[in-house]
Amino acid sequence: KCTNSAPVGSVWKDETCTGPNPKCWRCAPPRFNLDIRFFISFFMYLWNNAFLMACGQCIIAGCVGVWFFTPNKEKGKVFAFREAIYNVFRFHTGSLACGAFILAVVQFIRYLMMYFKEQAEAQKNRVMAIILKCLAYLIWCFERFIEFLNKNAYIQVALKGTNFCTSAMNAFKIIMANVASFGIVALLGRVITGIGYFFIMLCTVVLGYFIVKGMHPEISPTIPLILYVIVSYMVGKLYMAVFGLAVDTSLQCVIAAREMDHDGSFVPKCLKDALPAKVSPKKEADKQDPDQVQEIKHGFFTGHS
Repeated sequence: KCTNSAPVGSVWKDETCTGPNPKCWRCAPPRFNLDIRFFISFFMYLWNNAFLMACGQCIIAGCVGVWFFTPNKEKGKVFAFREAIYNVFRFHTGSLACGAFILAVVQFIRYLMMYFKEQAEAQKNRVMAIILKCLAYLIWCFERFIEFLNKNAYIQVALKGTNFCTSAMNAFKIIMANVASFGIVALLGRVITGIGYFFIMLCTVVLGYFIVKGMHPEISPTIPLILYVIVSYMVGKLYMAVFGLAVDTSLQCVIAAREMDHDGSFVPKCLKDALPAKVSPKKEADKQDPDQVQEIKHGFFTGHS
């Protein structure tokens, strides 16, 4: 009775018990207990964590969008980071909170299945424990899909200013229509990410070794080098995460540029062949929508749908 539920308690023997049929074993409560307050707090933690990640992803996507759609003559002169932060916290917090809520719900259900699995194991119900473990794994797969869709939806939110549901639908359509492009970018992104991890860690460890040997030649550099490896991996993971999101945003910028009329003034030099101008400079004022020209000049950002 003491160990048939999670969190599991313990038992102890009462040496002072007496009587003809003494029951000397007593139940000790667990060190902590889980109630509705814990579940509410844990869900709010998941929601806040997902919201902060959504804000970061949308800001990075906004920076890339501002840079991409800024005319080449003005690239580097526009404060893309400031524009992206303003757009996110002025117009898109509701959309980001909605996407974060959906992800938090899926994550909460997965952790709930893990909690039920612990309960089943405490009750020695191996079959139910295996079933719940499989369900948790399936929900984890679905969670990964939601994370991928949310990331691309946030990019659409940053580029076009549409609400989350519309952005998610547009992102799904874009992915389905450009499966090969997304697949190639994902594959190359993994390779480049691995190379980035390797060089960041290698350079950090090598420089750290020479610094340690130069400052303290009498000590062994083993422990400092282990710390350098851990820190450099964390730094590399953060840096390459930003790089990967910038690559995904650039791909969606290219797809958006293909669908609009433009004179090619904002297209980077390396993409001139892939994104030729659709409107000649002389006929631009007649064929292209003035509002669309204004959007391109300001980085394709309107801040709202």
